[in-house]
Amino acid sequence: MTKAAVFGTGSWGTAFAMVLADAGCEVTLWGRRPELAEAVNTRRVNPDYLPDTELPAAITATTDAAEAADGAEFTVLAVPSQTLRGNLAGWAPLLHPGTVLVSLMKGVELGTAKRMSEVIEEVAGVDRSRVAVLTGPNLAREIAARQPAASVVACADEGVAQRLQAACHTPYFRPYTNTDVVGCELGGAVKNVIALAVGIADGMALGDNAKASLITRGLAETTRLGLAMGADAHTFAGLAGMGDLVATCSSPLSRNHTFGTNLGRGMTLQETIAVTRQTAEGVKSCESVRELARLHGVEMPLTETVVGIVHDGKPPLVALKELMARSAKAERV
Repeated sequence: MTKAAVFGTGSWGTAFAMVLADAGCEVTLWGRRPELAEAVNTRRVNPDYLPDTELPAAITATTDAAEAADGAEFTVLAVPSQTLRGNLAGWAPLLHPGTVLVSLMKGVELGTAKRMSEVIEEVAGVDRSRVAVLTGPNLAREIAARQPAASVVACADEGVAQRLQAACHTPYFRPYTNTDVVGCELGGAVKNVIALAVGIADGMALGDNAKASLITRGLAETTRLGLAMGADAHTFAGLAGMGDLVATCSSPLSRNHTFGTNLGRGMTLQETIAVTRQTAEGVKSCESVRELARLHGVEMPLTETVVGIVHDGKPPLVALKELMARSAKAERV
């Protein structure tokens, strides 16, 4: 039986542990808090994030990182993106030799503007052929309810991607392979920023035309950045691009959309953070995505607007007027 370790007991880490278990893997779930591990092991539930979901018997939980990592063919990392470097530095010496490191994270590191796979390669000291990314329209609560979903497994080594594909393929979860790691990661990271913009527009009651325009132009921004970084344009028309963008910008289950909606309704950043229980990756990653864009000479006005609202205190109505007043141009520029 394939053994997998999942580091992170949030809603997505726990839901993906379920997918792996349903696909026939033996899964060890690592978390910091003993009481949560005990709840998983004795009551088969994660009371903090998926309280209504019964977890498969093939999942066990531990607070011992060495125990979780022992013998794992796949080591899944499901922590907030800005904490990855510090966490992985402690876990790296414990990892099973030859394990495939799988990123569930959708962010860009502040300060370095590095994608999560790049951070993993650097901190764990592994070749990119041992780093995979799983991304797509994967709202955790729907997957935990075993509702149908598709995803993308990306790795520079197609054989590794196929191994991971087999390890997480279930009747309700359909993974596709891709070797465009750059495009897949950018699709997952930038869509959080666009979801903040769409949420702000929804909070301001700007209508569906505005929402559709933001989603479409957001995809154009993401594609421009991706092409500048060597990604395949086709990736952004697929599950890691358009698919994830639509789900995150449309669903009330989306953390980033909900965060943006609260800002659009007039809540301050601190008030919005206070009522948000889980990490909305776009809040921090919007700054690092902007840094990536500037490094590559790519114009990303929606990203700039989100940074202005979220971090510079610009009123959403002022930001909207500035965005709409930009000079007219051809669509494909």
